Amino acid sequence: MISSLISQLVTFCARRAWLVVAIFTLLGVGAILASQQRLGVTTDTDKMFAASLPWKKRTAEMTRLFPQNNDTLVAVIHADIPEQGRATAKSLAEMLSKDHVHFSAVRLPDDNPFLDTHGLLYLDKPALGNLLNNIVAAQPFLGTLAADPSARGLYDALGMIGLGIQNGNSVPDSFAPELEGFAKALHDASLGQGHDLSWQNLLAGELTRLGVGYEFVIVKPVLDFASFQPGGAASSAMRAAIRDLPFVRSGNAKVMITGEVQLSDEEFSTVANGMTLGLITSLILVALWLILAVHSPRVIASILITLIVGLLLTTGLAALMVGTLNLISVAFAILFVGIAVDFAIQFSVRLRGQRLPDGRPMPLDEALALTGEETGHQILVAALATAAGFLAFVPTDFVGVAQLGMIAGFGMLVAFLTTITLLPALLHLFRADLGTRSPGFGRLAPVDHFLRAHRRPVLSIFAILGLAGAALIPTLTFDADPLHTKNPHSEGMRALKLLEADPRSSPYTADLLVPNLDVAAREAAAISAKPSVELVMWLGSFVPADQAAKLAMIQDTASILLPTITGGDVAPAPNADALRVGAKKAADQLAAVLKTLSSTDPLRSIQASLATLSQAPDNVVLAANTQLTRFLPNQLASLQAVLQPTEVTLQDIPHEIADEYLLPDGRAKLSVHPKGRLSDNKVLDRFLKDVESVDPNVGGPAREIYESARTMVHAFTVAALSALAMIAVILFLALRRVLDMALVMAPLMLSALLTVILIVTIPETLNYANIIALPLLLGVGVSFNIYFVMNWRAGVTKPLTSPTARAVLFSALTTSTAFGSLAASHHPGTASMGRLLLISLGCTLLATLIFVPALLPKRDVDPI
Repeated sequence: MISSLISQLVTFCARRAWLVVAIFTLLGVGAILASQQRLGVTTDTDKMFAASLPWKKRTAEMTRLFPQNNDTLVAVIHADIPEQGRATAKSLAEMLSKDHVHFSAVRLPDDNPFLDTHGLLYLDKPALGNLLNNIVAAQPFLGTLAADPSARGLYDALGMIGLGIQNGNSVPDSFAPELEGFAKALHDASLGQGHDLSWQNLLAGELTRLGVGYEFVIVKPVLDFASFQPGGAASSAMRAAIRDLPFVRSGNAKVMITGEVQLSDEEFSTVANGMTLGLITSLILVALWLILAVHSPRVIASILITLIVGLLLTTGLAALMVGTLNLISVAFAILFVGIAVDFAIQFSVRLRGQRLPDGRPMPLDEALALTGEETGHQILVAALATAAGFLAFVPTDFVGVAQLGMIAGFGMLVAFLTTITLLPALLHLFRADLGTRSPGFGRLAPVDHFLRAHRRPVLSIFAILGLAGAALIPTLTFDADPLHTKNPHSEGMRALKLLEADPRSSPYTADLLVPNLDVAAREAAAISAKPSVELVMWLGSFVPADQAAKLAMIQDTASILLPTITGGDVAPAPNADALRVGAKKAADQLAAVLKTLSSTDPLRSIQASLATLSQAPDNVVLAANTQLTRFLPNQLASLQAVLQPTEVTLQDIPHEIADEYLLPDGRAKLSVHPKGRLSDNKVLDRFLKDVESVDPNVGGPAREIYESARTMVHAFTVAALSALAMIAVILFLALRRVLDMALVMAPLMLSALLTVILIVTIPETLNYANIIALPLLLGVGVSFNIYFVMNWRAGVTKPLTSPTARAVLFSALTTSTAFGSLAASHHPGTASMGRLLLISLGCTLLATLIFVPALLPKRDVDPI
């Protein structure tokens, strides 16, 4: 009855072709309007999972409580020396803070007077003692520089070293690194190739190493949600400001932009470009395959128009059903083309095979009616089973695939309806040519015979492969880190990789929210003792340990040094002549002791460079003066401040730091940084277990990645079982026999197991983007297998020579073309999606064309 109804519908659409085309034109226009008004795309991976999940609630709560860390752009600054990085960060922050059109807030997390003043207290006592001893040893040197913070003062200080050696004093070993620094700087300056000297590295090396080597400017951009890249205008404004920074122009500093806004914008740009190019490429290549499949331009045009209209209608449904696509569901367009073309090819190839008893082509309308009767119910069952495979994912917590399942599921129904209505109408209007040759593969008759004659060996081989695939299932792992599916060559990702290399700046943290600071102190101590933990940051981290002893050590040094570097008169800035005189004087003082110096002593290089500078032209000596002492006054001022710290209590920590770790209600946040790279799943698992052993209520990026993987595994397990059950029910209702249902399901399961083998052996990592190969595998596998089994029920005993085999082969080729366009994407997630789809499709085709013919029970005669 269903076959008859479909045949009547096909006949009606062919006879009322213009009416059908008009109706679909109106529907297509409506779909376009709906898509323009309601359809959007989000690159926010936070929306990939249901908000009702406990770990998602915890993440949402942390976001609500600490909003300053969300929706940010971060400028990561790396400079040749720390002072250039700090100056670049300050200049950038100052410029951006004046731009209220693009930025609502700007902050420098590392530029804090509190940290600058109390920095020495955060060193451990041995490191602090070494640093203070070096500072005391350099007292005469620093005193000279404080009185004359110019290159002349530096030359005088270096000359004093020569005088000291003449008087029998030796240079302390601890001063060797500083002398090496001066030697290199003076040598370059004497050659006219000078560079800024880092006094911070020379005088406060231990303190400098407390940092991560980068300066940060964090901004809250004004987002334009009407744009596909909401932060695009802000990031462009930031880049324009960066280009004007002095040390960026000189090449001494490099600035990269990262942060979740930047990463999301880059993600959308890469995905959108890949999907658009992939869709256009797939349609073009599909057209080329269709030439080989049907050999008729009129049929090809009918199929392509049907595909495009079906795609427009499915896009309109997506706009009405979900409104906003995510990074997974955005692939529905290429999936629709890849699967829907199968229905159109099946119908068209079978149409071109319709013949009168005398072998002549059948009249077109009669052939359309007969094709609808023969293939309509097959395509319907294939569409229903494919839709069931997709729709099974809708109830899961993995929203990314659930959304794709809904769109693609209803899209399969759209594809069926357009195949039996619009396609016949277009074929009638275009007066499609049925051709004179049979569309089957007659040359494959020997292969058919071989597979039928050697059923047991063939089935045994596939049974072994199936068992191997089943054994490998436990080895499959999911990489749920969203960073791994992003383009690693984008600016935001390159910056993030730099930060990940240092545990102190790694984005992979585990966060805890505890009732009060007392609990925070206990848990911080317990977590810090875990082997996988690098450090725990909480409000108490800013209260230094052993303060009394450290303050006493610092005060002793301050009592010696501060009178030397504060309060005196400062010499006026020297001119070129004064600089040459100072260089010559120091060179002569050092020349007097050269005989006593070893051949590798840096003072030899210093003396030679000073001698050269004493005769250098004005531009060279003035440039050297600037380069050698550009940051000296600031460093002397910083040295004065850092030698006068006070005791730190929790109440002394400034609010801009405290707000990161303490809420007004007393709850405290702990941020746990790991050892090693948490992009390694084993490291991540060990790290989380260590933290959970102290407090199970762990949140943060590390927890999100771990729970994402668990949610995906559970979602796909439940959805796969549900899909198989739904497909089995549909097949049983359609076929009415358990055997026939099993003949469709067995190759479906085999293709899945073959896919597992290839995933493990290639290898191909499973992630939240490419995992959609599973529902597609179910959909395509069911549709291909149904055609062969239903033909077998109709009496076909040589499946590989039938028109269905040709239709299946070219359906697979066109589908693989669509998926291959994804594999060529520059976006790693999209590319991995395409690769895995190609793998699963290849396994499906192998199971359909080799396993199914061998699996089908033998018949004595072929009635056809």
